[in-house]
Amino acid sequence: MRCFDKAIANFGHQFFQPMNILLLGSGGREHALALKISQSPLCTQLFIAPGNAGTAQCGTNVSIKVEKDFKPLEDFCRSNTIHMIVVGPEDPLVNGVYDYFKAAHMANPFTDGWLGVIGPGAYAAQLEGSKAFAKEFMMRHNIPTAAYKEFTADTFEEGKHYILNHSLPIVLKADGLAAGKGVIICQNHLEAVTEYEMMLQHSKFGEASKKVVVETFLTGIELSVFVLTDGKDYVLLPEAKDYKRIGEGDTGLNTGGMGAVSPVPFADAAFMQKIEERIIKPTINGLHNEKIEYRGFIFFGLIKVGDEPFVIEYNCRMGDPETEVVMPRLQSDIVVLFAAAAKSELKATQIIKDSRFAVTVVAVSGGYPGDFLKGYEIEGLQNPNTQALIFHAGTAMENDKIVTNGGRVLAVTSFGNTVTEAANASKEVLKGITFKKMYYRNDIGYEFNQPL
Repeated sequence: MRCFDKAIANFGHQFFQPMNILLLGSGGREHALALKISQSPLCTQLFIAPGNAGTAQCGTNVSIKVEKDFKPLEDFCRSNTIHMIVVGPEDPLVNGVYDYFKAAHMANPFTDGWLGVIGPGAYAAQLEGSKAFAKEFMMRHNIPTAAYKEFTADTFEEGKHYILNHSLPIVLKADGLAAGKGVIICQNHLEAVTEYEMMLQHSKFGEASKKVVVETFLTGIELSVFVLTDGKDYVLLPEAKDYKRIGEGDTGLNTGGMGAVSPVPFADAAFMQKIEERIIKPTINGLHNEKIEYRGFIFFGLIKVGDEPFVIEYNCRMGDPETEVVMPRLQSDIVVLFAAAAKSELKATQIIKDSRFAVTVVAVSGGYPGDFLKGYEIEGLQNPNTQALIFHAGTAMENDKIVTNGGRVLAVTSFGNTVTEAANASKEVLKGITFKKMYYRNDIGYEFNQPL
C-alpha cells in the first residue's frame, strides 16, 4: 500500500479533503517546498507569497509582502478559501503569524476545513528568535550544548571580564535574529572584547544584539537534522550537511549557504540514534511538558564532537539550501504530513526516503555575500536532457525574462549513488546555465569525494 493510501486508511477520508494552500516566502527553500506540495493530490491550489520565478511554475505567486502586518494575508485567505498556511522563513514566525491567524479564526472562522498554520507560535519561535531562550530551554532539559553565559548592557563589565578569562577561540552570538550574521568566532581576546563592545554598546546588529550570548567554541563537523512535529510526536526527515563559506575548502566569508549534501555519510545509524535519544526526544518532550504549542518544523543545527552530538542552534523552520536536498529525498506526501501535524496525528504517519545521495550546488551573484548587482538575464534554465532539479532563489520575471534578483540566485540538485556522482551531475547542469558574474563552488561535498 502506498504511503498516501495508508495514511488515508489510518485517518479516514474526512481528514484528507483537497485543500487550497498558501506558502509564505520567496527563496530556494520555498521553491523546493512548493514543488513538493504541488505534487500532492491533496493540493487543489497552491499560492506563494511573494514567491519567485521558480515558484510560479508550481502555483500562483501573490504580490503580498510577508511583514509584521498580517491583515493583507488574512484578507487573501478569506477571499481564496485557504485551508492551510505553510511558513517558509523565520521572521513571520518570530513576529507571531501563527498567533495572529489562530486569533483571527477564533474571532471569525475561515472555512470548515481550516487546518491552520504550519509553524510555531511566537513564544515557541524564540527557540530561533532568542539564543538565550534556546540555551535556557536546553539547560532545563539536559540537552547537550556548549557552555555559555549571557550579558546585556547592564552587565557589560562582568561580560568583559568573563571574555578576557575565557579559553580561545570564543563564540559571540547576538541574541536575536540578525539575518544569519549575528555569530562571530574570535581567535583572540582583543578581537572578542572589541566585537562584544560593538554588539552591546554600538548596536552592531541592532535590536538583535541588545543581549549577547558568549559560548565555548566546539571543534567538530556540523550537520543539520530536521523533524516535523505536532508538539507531542514527530517524524524525522532526511538529514543534511550544508556549506556556508563562499570559498572552496570552506574559506572566506560566511554566506546563507553554497550547497548541501544528503544523506550525511558520517551520520550512521548509531550516531543518529544518539541524536534522537539525547536531543530530539528531550526537545519534543520539553515542548510538550512545558505546554508550548508547536506544529511545524524544527531544525537542529548540530556538531559532532568526537562521537558525540551537541546542539549549536535551533531553527523553527527548514534550512536553505538544505531543503533543496531534503525535499527531493522525501518520498512521503508532504501535505499528508502537514495535515497530520495540524491535527496532532503525526504518530500514525511514516517517512519514506530515497536512498540515493542528493547534492545541491548554489549559484550566486558576483560580489556576494558583499555588494552585488541584480537584473541580469539567466540563460540555459530549460534543459530537457537533465534529471536535475533547478530551484530558484533570488530570481524574478522582467519583460518575460528570468533575471537575477538576489545574492543566492539558484540551486541545482542532482541524485547519484555517491556524493561525487551527484555533485558532478549538478555541476554539469550549471555549466549550461549562465548569467553575468555567476559564481559557484566546485567542491561541495569535497570531504566525502570518492573515485567514480
